Amino acid sequence: FKRLIKMSVRYLFLFLLFSVLVPAPVSSQAKDTSTSQPKTSDKMNQKLTLRRAAICERVKDFAPEKQAVVFSVTTGKIFCYTHFDPVPEKCDIFHSWYYKDKLITKQKFTLKPPRWSSYSAIQLRESDKGPWRVTITDQANNSLGVLRFSITD
Repeated sequence: FKRLIKMSVRYLFLFLLFSVLVPAPVSSQAKDTSTSQPKTSDKMNQKLTLRRAAICERVKDFAPEKQAVVFSVTTGKIFCYTHFDPVPEKCDIFHSWYYKDKLITKQKFTLKPPRWSSYSAIQLRESDKGPWRVTITDQANNSLGVLRFSITD
């Protein structure tokens, strides 16, 4: 009986580990890899939904890597990654980068159905140390998310 419990726990652990480590496929900043389109009646009931947002050191295979809330200025470059699902219709979103509450850059992205991922980046300089945030907004300037982080030595 103990052996059965140990095996069950081991399989449960492996299943949970596999589900965390294997990211769901997403589309890139400039390309949608999905070919299925929702039915017109489904589109009316859907709302643009931000599923995942992260500040990270790089984006690889359409997924964020080395996510954090504190980055060294020696990192060189950091990214804001966003994944939307569903995207009911073609629309624009914005990544607005703020340093100490001052807008530094605002980047526009056009999303296309049925889902879309995008990312923006900034190059880090010595003078960029301190508090930052990225606000993610839709075309009507509604907030979809806010990511806060800091740049240190």
